[in-house]
Amino acid sequence: MNISQLLERNARKYPEQEALVGMGQRLKFGELDRWANNLAHALLKYGIGTGDKVILFMPNVPEFVAAYFAAQRIKAVIVPISAKLGEKEIEYIVEHSDAKALVAHDLLFDAVKELKTDMLKVKTGGAVSGWQSFEELANTESAERLSSDAQDDEPSTILYTSGTTGKPKGVLFSHRNVLTVAQMICVEMEMKPESRLLHMMPLSHSAPLHLFLVAGMIVGAKHVLVPTFTPDLLLDTVEKERTTHFFGAPVAYLMTGKHPEIAQRDLSSMKWWIYGSAPLSAGEVKFVQQAFRTDNLVCVYGLTEAGPSGTLMTGTEHAEKAGSIGKRAALHTEIRIVNPDGQDVAPGEVGEILLRGEGNMLGYYKNEEATKETFIGDWLKTGDLAKFDEDGFIWVVDRKKDLIISGGVNIYPKEIEEVLITHPEIHETAVIGVPHAEWGETVKAYFAASRELSADEIKAFAGKELASYKVPKLIEQVEALPRNASGKILKQPLREGSV
Repeated sequence: MNISQLLERNARKYPEQEALVGMGQRLKFGELDRWANNLAHALLKYGIGTGDKVILFMPNVPEFVAAYFAAQRIKAVIVPISAKLGEKEIEYIVEHSDAKALVAHDLLFDAVKELKTDMLKVKTGGAVSGWQSFEELANTESAERLSSDAQDDEPSTILYTSGTTGKPKGVLFSHRNVLTVAQMICVEMEMKPESRLLHMMPLSHSAPLHLFLVAGMIVGAKHVLVPTFTPDLLLDTVEKERTTHFFGAPVAYLMTGKHPEIAQRDLSSMKWWIYGSAPLSAGEVKFVQQAFRTDNLVCVYGLTEAGPSGTLMTGTEHAEKAGSIGKRAALHTEIRIVNPDGQDVAPGEVGEILLRGEGNMLGYYKNEEATKETFIGDWLKTGDLAKFDEDGFIWVVDRKKDLIISGGVNIYPKEIEEVLITHPEIHETAVIGVPHAEWGETVKAYFAASRELSADEIKAFAGKELASYKVPKLIEQVEALPRNASGKILKQPLREGSV
């Protein structure tokens, strides 16, 4: 089985069923399949074939899906990249991935129009000098039907990490890796042909792409594509398209939950509200559940390198264990928490999360050393420090690389952040370690708030909940904290002082 065959099968089973909605377009499975088939023929005509890398530089639009399946159909390797990347970042990925083609959307064209490369360049919105027209290629009818014979262990996709600690690494997946995690979501989130999936998080990221786009294609669900996120767009689209599943970063829920009209909006079609990339606190969970009027708020924890897959926290478990990432690994996945000697930890003891399953990446593209460092046998090291509680639920303590060691004592920034975020005026915060001549490192807190707060106020507030050595010694208020495209706070710019 390979990914391309999913669309081919749906086109045979459900040719008249709506497959894609977005940007004013509504495509049936039969139409989407013909579109992808035409584009696959065009790519072959320009010399793109087995193993060649095809970069997709597009927001969540129907053309993304057509290009994705067209490239898979000719056994090319998909390289979706974030719509927020700049010219230099794109140039690095083009070179590192050995890309043979780039498909760009007109909305993002300014970032790539000066790209100096001999590869095939395709853009939506019409041809310009050096660029082929997506519409012309995709609408030129090809009578011959193409079908991929790729084996499930062949390369399918390269996803580039955000590069918060250096140059981004290319995470290489096989068809089996992707289909494994997609099947997991189908089962865990009860996807069916009648499901209508709302895609607002970038399809260039692993969870939206592998867990939701591919999963929806497995069952023949409808995909509703929105190229960006705003609370208004979320509420409007749910009402208009009667969607059933949504995946978003916690910030998407928190922002939308504050929308002045949310109580009056019809969200009754939604069966699954799913969040990931970071847990929500108990207070945040209660707020979201009340605002969205749902008891089926589900947390998924995972790592891009694992497909992504990892654990899940069901709606009913949130009542007692909000802030945890659940107590069991997701379908097809196993989990351990180990100490530095590789031994399983006892309840309450902090260790590193390891994951094992068919969703784990083949490795980092052209980086064998980093690949070896990331695996212990067939177990993937996540870099996340966590512990089991007495009931077997898993609590992420912090990222291993974020651990602060001050005077020989371990300090977990996440613990401090969870206290600071409860301040009624603070709406986001991040804690890092900074060099200190005597103690090695000391604690610094960044925060954004609705009014100006003094350092003494923050220290006094934190001191009510934290031991004195954990209270931030350095405090800086900012307008907003840096985030990546999936809404995760980036700490590297804070360490570099480039906020």
